[in-house]
Amino acid sequence: MKVRYLLSLVFASTALLADEAATPVDQIKIKKDFKVELLYTVPKTEQGSWVSMCLDDKGRLLASDQYGPLYRITPPVLNGSPSETKIEKMDLAIGAAQGMAFVKGAIYLQVNGDEYQGRGLYKVSDTNGDDQFDKVELLRGYTERAGEHGPHYVVAGPDGESVYVVVGNQTPLTEFTQNRVPAVWQEDILLPRIYGRGFMKDAQAPRGWVAKVSLDGKQWELITTGFRNEYGADFNREGDLFTYDADMEWDMSLPWYRPTRVCQVLSGSEFGWRNGSAKWPVRWEDSVPPVKDIGPGSPTGTKFGYGAKFPAKYQEAFFINDWSYGKMYAVHLKPDGAGYSADFEEFLSAQPLPLTDLVINPQDGAMYFAIGGRKTQSGLYRVTYTGSESTAPAPQPLEGEVKKLHDLRRSLEAYHGAANEKAVAVAWPHLGHADRLIRNAARIAIEHQPVASWKDKALGEKEPRAALTALMALIRHGAKEDQSAVIAALDQISLEGLDLLSQITLLRNYTLAFLRLGEPTAEQKKSTIARFAPLFPHKDVGFSQDLCEMLVYLGDEGVVAKTVPLVNGAPSQEEQIGYAKSLRLAKAGWTPELREQFFKWFQRAATYTGGASFGLFIEDIKRDSLAGLTDAEKLVLQAILEAKPEAKAPTFGAKQLGYVKNWTVADLEKVLHVGLEGGRNFENGRNSFGAVGCFGCHRFNFEGGAVGPDLTSVSGKFGPKDLLESIIEPSKEISDQYGSMDFKMKDGKLIVGRIMNLKEDTLMVNINMLDPNAIQSIKRSDIASIEPSKVSMMPAGLVNMLQEDDILDLLAYLLSKGDPKHPYFRTK
Repeated sequence: MKVRYLLSLVFASTALLADEAATPVDQIKIKKDFKVELLYTVPKTEQGSWVSMCLDDKGRLLASDQYGPLYRITPPVLNGSPSETKIEKMDLAIGAAQGMAFVKGAIYLQVNGDEYQGRGLYKVSDTNGDDQFDKVELLRGYTERAGEHGPHYVVAGPDGESVYVVVGNQTPLTEFTQNRVPAVWQEDILLPRIYGRGFMKDAQAPRGWVAKVSLDGKQWELITTGFRNEYGADFNREGDLFTYDADMEWDMSLPWYRPTRVCQVLSGSEFGWRNGSAKWPVRWEDSVPPVKDIGPGSPTGTKFGYGAKFPAKYQEAFFINDWSYGKMYAVHLKPDGAGYSADFEEFLSAQPLPLTDLVINPQDGAMYFAIGGRKTQSGLYRVTYTGSESTAPAPQPLEGEVKKLHDLRRSLEAYHGAANEKAVAVAWPHLGHADRLIRNAARIAIEHQPVASWKDKALGEKEPRAALTALMALIRHGAKEDQSAVIAALDQISLEGLDLLSQITLLRNYTLAFLRLGEPTAEQKKSTIARFAPLFPHKDVGFSQDLCEMLVYLGDEGVVAKTVPLVNGAPSQEEQIGYAKSLRLAKAGWTPELREQFFKWFQRAATYTGGASFGLFIEDIKRDSLAGLTDAEKLVLQAILEAKPEAKAPTFGAKQLGYVKNWTVADLEKVLHVGLEGGRNFENGRNSFGAVGCFGCHRFNFEGGAVGPDLTSVSGKFGPKDLLESIIEPSKEISDQYGSMDFKMKDGKLIVGRIMNLKEDTLMVNINMLDPNAIQSIKRSDIASIEPSKVSMMPAGLVNMLQEDDILDLLAYLLSKGDPKHPYFRTK
């Protein structure tokens, strides 16, 4: 073992990445005053690649190879030699665990593979008290399905009498003795979806779930559904559970793409994962929103910092691992209404650093984390704090109005999962609550009660906000014969006075009613068109696209003429594709000119870039659009349909550009503050953001790419000058989160990019941030060294095509968080 450790030191000093050399600590960037140690480089051929860990009651680590046995690790004392790390292979017919928890002397683990007795939840016990585990029980097997999106974490319940299991979307629901999620799940999409490459094409809701399980494995309670492939989870001090859900990287740069995100696992709720283009957006109130979008990545282990001898800020942080990008984030949760909001920062990172799991050991106050997975090189590390700041615990309990709201949410959640004669009376007053999570908890409480006990109350509710929530519940549980009464009740809710989210919810209720209770009559179609057509197009892109979809569904003759200019002129490819997806099925309102304009768009769309499914989704839209043409129309459009797209950089058509000048910060600094004092042009700012390609890499207000930083919260981090500098001089200060690496090869070549994925000894590196699909595979054995690049992946000179007013409008757009009512946009 000492020889192996000495070898790892040799590799660290030379910065080589040969076989059986875990990432050297001198390549790991960590927050100031924290120290990271490499305790153990896992011999791959003998001990595999470790993916999950937990602590036993003696402060020892338990770890599992992804495809093999369990190991028990006794770490060295603080400041001791890593060579003193003791590794014991556990003599058990169990392993391949992607999640483990030590509860009341037993190990609970989830197997996600065909090893041992197959996928399922297991319990491992020490029956004779000799400190050696000797009994393996399969508590529950899961339906067999190949793939990694299956059983993941196991988390000890805060009651000490249960565990919570986290299961991805490739494993269907098991049987439950109790269910907090109303069992009326459907796909609930108005127009047929498109599939792209068709990953998990046949999987239907509900998928991606969390359940509470008694320690004997006999009682199973479904808590939440609708995740994609959530992996790690942990409880905070208040007993609220959080998880880190995965993205679908194939869908990057498409309007339905959802980045990785931290979510609160809310009782009885639905998070809206659907396959293909059918994922529910955050704005739909039959789902719940995430706490925080993180960005592209591959979520793995998570843990709160409780018990660590870290400054209080990091003791309270929710640490989350991103496997593919090699980053551990510290997520700082903040009570917000009945739920939470969050900020996050990079805590440690390296490339490659395939982070799998982490634990906090309260006996020594250290964090331990592992790397590995998919047969990549594995290692065990320890993080300690070496600074002078106090490490005394400083929890901040809920108090004041926030505590009242959290207590109210939990009191409503107590009615989830079973009929209770008090539930309707208790929950009904909160259906119109200003807090979305309170409304959600109240609705779910109502939905678990017999419909007959509250149906008339829902149809007769006069308060608009409460009526919207009550009618959503009734639509989800009602019968076909309720359709006309429900539509009549929706028609009575005036749009006047409704805020944006309430307007979106009203439209969503019509959607659900037509899907679940029956297609609209001719008169209902006419009246619904008359109601919503004047709102389209809307300034809010999400609502505008919901309106477009509904109007196409209803056969509105005016929607095509309104939508074709948006397909051709919207400033982001996501917005254009969102409209085109609906327009592909429009039957009424076409003219030869509109057909020509629409099909010319496909030539431009062929230059757009995105994830692995991107091109196929565009083909799906074009195929369905062609199916709506007559043979005569195809003949007229033949030249356009057969035209080959030019190989050139994408242009979005929202703004005509030409070279203006090589702008510097000094050119604009003198007009910066005066120029932003109101009177800016919101639409021009948004169009400028799209015209120079910003939407291609950056998300802003739930639209845009995900390769670069999400800019939605940029106003809280940058002043006008700082933001201007980051745009004009992108290499002056490169974001830790999104910096690229220089891969110097043994043959002298230099490859610049970011690791996007790993498999065994191969790194998949993105070499063009404008194209998520531009991936180059590199063998670890061919790499001489890896160093942070001094050049940003964001190209300089993007604003050289803009006039001074365009740049000021762009800055105002970003600093206003995209709010057209912000003071920057007040008329002079």
